[in-house]
Amino acid sequence: MHRRFKGALLAGAVIGIVSPAAAQTEIQWWHAFTGRLGELLDQQVKDFNASQGDYVVVASNKGNYSEALNAGIAAFRAGEQPHILQVFEVGTATMMAAKGAVKPVYEVMAESGLPFDPDAYMAAVKGYYTTTDGQMLSLPYNSSTPVLYVNRDAFTAAGLDPDMDLSTWQNVGAALDGLKAGGSTCPLTTAWQSWIHLENLSAYHNVPFATKENGFAGLDTELTFNGPVQVQHIQAMGDWAKDGKFIYTGRRNEGGANFRGGECALFTESSAGYAGVKSEAQFAFDIRPLPYWDGVEGAPQNTIIGGASLWVMAGKPAEDYKGVAAFLNFLSSPDVQAAWHQNTGYLPITLAAAEKTKADGFYDANPGTEIAGRQMTAKAPTPNSKGIRIGSFDQIRTVIDEELEAVWAGDKDAQAALDSAVARGNELLRRFEQANR
Repeated sequence: MHRRFKGALLAGAVIGIVSPAAAQTEIQWWHAFTGRLGELLDQQVKDFNASQGDYVVVASNKGNYSEALNAGIAAFRAGEQPHILQVFEVGTATMMAAKGAVKPVYEVMAESGLPFDPDAYMAAVKGYYTTTDGQMLSLPYNSSTPVLYVNRDAFTAAGLDPDMDLSTWQNVGAALDGLKAGGSTCPLTTAWQSWIHLENLSAYHNVPFATKENGFAGLDTELTFNGPVQVQHIQAMGDWAKDGKFIYTGRRNEGGANFRGGECALFTESSAGYAGVKSEAQFAFDIRPLPYWDGVEGAPQNTIIGGASLWVMAGKPAEDYKGVAAFLNFLSSPDVQAAWHQNTGYLPITLAAAEKTKADGFYDANPGTEIAGRQMTAKAPTPNSKGIRIGSFDQIRTVIDEELEAVWAGDKDAQAALDSAVARGNELLRRFEQANR
């Protein structure tokens, strides 16, 4: 039973008294976090439940991101959906297309009467989850952006200055030459290659990943990430792979172990990798901004987010949604957001949380942790840099992974691989469009 505790109500009926605990409305939250992140999520739930007596949130892990999304959709079809579902950013278009399954956050908050100001959220974060007219569909929860991690000891061992300028990919290329010559067996590795080296690359250089404002302006979008900037970057990485300067370790975050273990000198990874690097690395490290290609007009623009947001599912009683709104309000509060940001490396979703973190002295004590937020907010997002909202994105990423692997292996040049990825991805987009007209 998902609203009230039967046992407590029965006990109250027997003695003619309903206790305060029995009156609590239960709010179900399905998520995809385990390990340390799961522990921190559970603490947020405990803190909220202890802060008031009207509602009790019950959090349940439903596997990884893909599994949690599938579980939520299947549960809705069966009429057994949770109140809140954590969905990774590539599932945004899928949730928007799930007609009748979602109750937009802006409606939930408006009906609750609780204070809610969309402008309090970071523009580059909220833009991913809002309509073109600024209405918030889901609440940003765990948002990250890619940065460059530097193993300072590896630079020193190769005879390089660990403080050398790595702001551009041209400078990174020169560093890779020096690292390789200095004996490094892994000058550069990466996590999440499509997210960092195509999706964020495009936004950071203010070039489109897809038409129709990267899908924000309509389902009839077409992929365009086979342009000159993207081809230049992927070809450079392919050349580095051929020369043993870029070491490919896998499609997800397999390279994290190589970097944290001290094998690799440079690592492009999520800002949320900070906690793991800080706790495991036995070497001096820096966090630097994601490099950009010097000479591209407008670069660097802003990077875009990864991570997930919280979607409110439709079909629940009005009283339940008051509890959902109270919980979302709690999660957005400066203290909660600042603690989440500082403990995980995820971005603070509100400007107030970022200011509190700064005032707390966290950035001074942990240099580099402010870079992700600065990277996201230094410039106002453009139609090319507010995010990517396309259908079948998870499957399209798989296509991109396959084609990039052909470049790293030397089987294709960048232009051929990206042309193929665009053509294959557009076929998936047309199927999605047809199914959701």
